[in-house]
Parts: sequence; C-alpha cells; structure tokens
Amino acid sequence: MQLKKLFEMQKALDSHIEEKHQLQNEALFDRKVLALLVEIGELANETRCFKFWSVKPSSDKAVILEEFVDGIHFILSLGIECGFNDMELNLKVNQTSSDVTEQFLIVYETIGLFQKSKKFNDYIRVFEAYLQLASLLGFNEKEMEQAYFLKNEVNYQRQQNNY
Repeated sequence: MQLKKLFEMQKALDSHIEEKHQLQNEALFDRKVLALLVEIGELANETRCFKFWSVKPSSDKAVILEEFVDGIHFILSLGIECGFNDMELNLKVNQTSSDVTEQFLIVYETIGLFQKSKKFNDYIRVFEAYLQLASLLGFNEKEMEQAYFLKNEVNYQRQQNNY
C-alpha cells in the first residue's frame, strides 16, 4: 500500500475536521480509539462471522470493504496522533490459522494494548492484525487503497454537509 500517500490524505482530513470543529487543542486519542473499536464492530456486524444463531448471509463484499476502510482511516489517524506517520512502517501479513472471528478478537486485543502503551511496536501490531483481517476477508491492497480514496472523498463531502 502507498502508506505515505494514505497518511498524507488522512492528515489533511484530520486537520480539516479539527479546524472545522475547533478541536485543535483537544486530546482526541482515546476518542479515536473508541471510534476505531466501534467501526470494527460495524465491520464484524456486516460480515456476520460471529452470528452463529443466524442463517442470513454476510453483506456484499463492497459493503464490507467500505466498512473495512473506515477502520483504516482511524488506524492512520491514530498513527498521526502518535507521530508515526513519518516513520518507516514495514508491515507484514503472514499466513494465519485464525478464522475471521478469531482475527477480529486479535484486532481488538492489539488495539487495547496499543491504547495503553502508545508504543510504535504495538501500533505496528494493530496495523498488521487489521491487514491480516483484510486478507481473511479477501481484500487485496489495490482494493483497499481504492476504497480508501473513495471514502476519503465521502468524508470530505460529509464535512461540507455538516454530517
């Protein structure tokens, strides 16, 4: 992925939102962590991977991808909050024996650890766990980037429309 470009786009969006809502002097880290957790819950809900009691199928791949990139927005934003956007991120996605449900739990766990430590290595673990989830959901880098670019535009439009 073109992480440098994604970080630049996210930084511009974050700055736009913070200026529009006069949040430049606010501590937003914990709110962004909670927002990320909520977005991941929404993603899990669309996959329906945990709904053992239901026979209803998961949402379309496009819907799941859009929910997935909402998480990318907040992961990038958290990296910016911590000053990691100018650092070299060598992200690795390895084969896993986890299923989608287990991977969601791993993502939640890594976010909790990062929220407490704010350490670079824990941030990398969050990003890698989330990209591993993408792999299990069948998304490739190009799909994620394109979906991010589209959602970034939508987020700007939402700000213009007082979302």
